[in-house]
Amino acid sequence: MALTFWDHLDELRSTLIRIVIATAVTSAIAFSFKDALFDIILAPHRSDFITYRLLHAEDFNISLMNVGLTEQFLVHVKAAFCVGVLVASPYILLLLFRFVSPALYDNEKKYGKGLVSGGYLMFLLGTIVNYFLIFPLTVRFLGTYQVSTDVSNMLTLDSYIDNLMMMTLVMGLVFELPVVCWLLGKMGLINAPMMARYRRHAFVAILIVAAVITPTGDPFTLFAVSLPIWLLYEVSIRIIK
Repeated sequence: MALTFWDHLDELRSTLIRIVIATAVTSAIAFSFKDALFDIILAPHRSDFITYRLLHAEDFNISLMNVGLTEQFLVHVKAAFCVGVLVASPYILLLLFRFVSPALYDNEKKYGKGLVSGGYLMFLLGTIVNYFLIFPLTVRFLGTYQVSTDVSNMLTLDSYIDNLMMMTLVMGLVFELPVVCWLLGKMGLINAPMMARYRRHAFVAILIVAAVITPTGDPFTLFAVSLPIWLLYEVSIRIIK
């Protein structure tokens, strides 16, 4: 039996309520594990972080400070909420897909499952690459950069968290490149020979995107950021092919 407009609205309301409850529960759990949460979040600002040890980087010291009365509490809430959304995201995606799927044909459902699963996995991969490679290199460069020895660096906690979240979101979206290319290829808007033909143009665009994501002056960081994106472009060509 076909559902009426009000039935669909009821189903949407039920889906949104479940999403809010799931996000609230996972965020509350993340909030209660404050020490473990911030041990992970603040690890990249320490010189003993795994990335620096693998690269044999010199020891450095970056001090984080708090300048607002409510800042630490609000940062705690913000971090817990973002982690809660990330943890609950598989369930959220499942609920949204269940809501949309009745309107899809069988072949659309099949491609939809692949699209959602692939997009989610690539977003997670982007967050991992950012946490272990791009953000640490950015923090180390900008956190230790000095125009003069008379000026010392003291990073605010809010600035650190905001940059971490922003770069995580950006890299998660950048890593959706193969999924987007696959979708555009299915729609017939692009093909492998076209992407191969514009490879040099893509390389220049990737360098520009990498420079925007990590505004550091050293070639090593630019290379470290550009390489994963370039590999994604090459993988996209193979996927479409």
